[in-house]
Amino acid sequence: MIPRLFRLLFLFSITIYSQSGTKELIDNLNAVDSHEKKAALCQKIALQLQNSDWERAVKYIELAEIEAKKTAKAEEALAEVYITSGKIYGSKDVLDISLQYYLKAYDIYKEENNKEAAAKVENNLAILYAKTNNQEKALQFFLSVYKYQKAKKNEVELVKILNNIGTLYLQKNPDSSLHYYQKANLLISRLKDDKFTVYIYTNLARAYFLKKDKIKTAFYFEKALRLTDSISDNSLKSFVNESYAEYNLAENKFESTIAHAKLALELNKDKLFGFSSMRLNKMLYEAYLKKLDYKNAVHYFQQYNKISDSINVEQKAVNLERIKLEQDYKVKNKIRTLEEEKTRFRYYFAGLILVVGILILIILLIKYRNKNIKNQLEREKLKAKERELKQSLEAKNMVLVGKAMSEIHRTDNINEILTDLKMIKLKTASKELQQAIDIVLKRLEKDLNTDIWKEFEISFEQVHKSFFDKLTVDYPELTPKERRLCALLYLDLTTKEISQITGQSFKSIENARTRLRKKFDLTNEKVNLSTYLNSFKGDFM
Repeated sequence: MIPRLFRLLFLFSITIYSQSGTKELIDNLNAVDSHEKKAALCQKIALQLQNSDWERAVKYIELAEIEAKKTAKAEEALAEVYITSGKIYGSKDVLDISLQYYLKAYDIYKEENNKEAAAKVENNLAILYAKTNNQEKALQFFLSVYKYQKAKKNEVELVKILNNIGTLYLQKNPDSSLHYYQKANLLISRLKDDKFTVYIYTNLARAYFLKKDKIKTAFYFEKALRLTDSISDNSLKSFVNESYAEYNLAENKFESTIAHAKLALELNKDKLFGFSSMRLNKMLYEAYLKKLDYKNAVHYFQQYNKISDSINVEQKAVNLERIKLEQDYKVKNKIRTLEEEKTRFRYYFAGLILVVGILILIILLIKYRNKNIKNQLEREKLKAKERELKQSLEAKNMVLVGKAMSEIHRTDNINEILTDLKMIKLKTASKELQQAIDIVLKRLEKDLNTDIWKEFEISFEQVHKSFFDKLTVDYPELTPKERRLCALLYLDLTTKEISQITGQSFKSIENARTRLRKKFDLTNEKVNLSTYLNSFKGDFM
C-alpha cells in the first residue's frame, strides 16, 4: 500500500510540473505570430498533455495541423505534426492510428525526397509493425533503414537496426535471428560500446539457446554478465539476468535461476508491477516448487498472481482507453470527412452553377450570334432587294428617257420635213403638186404628237408614283416646264442631256435650274437639285 501511495504522489508531482510547464508554453503560444512557431509549440503542449488531459492534447494537435498548413513549407510542417500525432497515439497503444499518422509523414518525406527524415520514420514504422505482429512489413522497413544507414556508414544505427531485425526473427526463425545478431557483433567490436555489446551478447545467447547450442549459449551469457559491472543501466542489467535465469530454469539449474531472478527483481524494483517482474516471480515460483521449497514457492506465486491481476486490470483499463481513443478518433475523423465533403460539395455546387452559367451564356451568345446572322441575312436580302429595285428603277428611268428622246427626235424630224415641204410648196408653180404637198402635210401634222410631255408625265408617274402630286402640294407655283425639268433632274440627267431632250439651249436649262433653286429656297445651300428632288423618295415611293 505504501509503495502505491508513493507512486501516486510521484505521478501527482509530475502532473503539477507538467501543468506548470504547459501553462508557460501556452503563454508563449499566445505571444508568437509565426505559424511555424505556433505549430511547434502546439506539438510540445500536446506531448505534455497526453497523459494528464488527453482531450486538450488532441485539440492542440489539431491546432498544430491548422497552423502547419499556413506555413511556407506546409508539407514539411505537416509531416512533423503527423509524427507527433503518431508518438501520442503510440504512447496509448493505439497502434493502428499511430501507424496512419507515421505513414502520412512517410509519404510526405518520400515525395519530397527527404531520405534522412524518411529513414527515421521507417524505423518507427518497423517497430510499430513488429508490435502489431506484421513481421513482413516490419522487416521491409527495417531493411530499408538498414540500407540507408549502411550507405551513410552510421555504425551505431546499424547495430540498433541489426539487433531489432534479429529480435524480430528470434521466436519464429532463430537461424535468421543469429545471422543479424552476428552481423551486429562484428560492428560492436569496432564501436567499443559496452552497453551495445551486452545487448548483442545477451541476444546471441538467447538465439543459441533456441538453437539448443548449450556451449555457445553459456559462452555469450558469461560474456554479457561479465560486462554488466561496467554499465549503469539497471534495466539492461535486469534484462541480462532475467534472460540468464530463464536459461538456467530450462537447464534445471535452480540455484542459479533463483540468484539471477532475485538480482533482476532488485534491479527492477522501480517497476514492481511490470511484465518483467511478473515473469521473474513466476520463474522463482517454479524454481522453488521444483526444489520442493513450498513456502517460498507460495510466496512468489502470490506475488506473481498479484502482479498478474494488477497487469490484467491495467491492461483492461488500457484496452478500454484504447477502444475509447480509437472510437473518438473515428468519430472526429468522420466529422472531419463530413466537413470536407460538405466543403467539396459547396465547391462542386459552385462549380456546377458556374458551368451552368457558362452554358447559359454560351447558349445566349449562340442565340445572339444566330439572331445577328439572321438580321445580317435579312439586311443583305433587303440590300439585294433595294439593289434590284434600284436597278429596275434605273432601267425604267432609262426606258422613260429613251422613249422621251425618241419621241422628241421623231417630232423634230417631222417638223423638219414639214418645214421642207412648206418651202417646196412655196417654190412650186404646179397647183397639182401643191395640193399633193398639202395632203402630205396634213398627214404629217396629224401624225405629229403635240402632247409628248403629257405622255411622258403619265409614264413617269407609273414608275415614280405621286412624284408630281408631292411636287404640286409642296410647290404649287411651279410652271409645267419647271415640273418637266424637275422630272428630268430627278432622273439624274445632266444639263447637256436635258438640253438634247428638250431642244433648249444649255444656257436656257442653266437659267431654268437657277429659277428652280430660288423657288426651292436653295440659293444659299450647297445642295444639288437632283439630290434634293431625290429626297422626295421616302414620301412617294
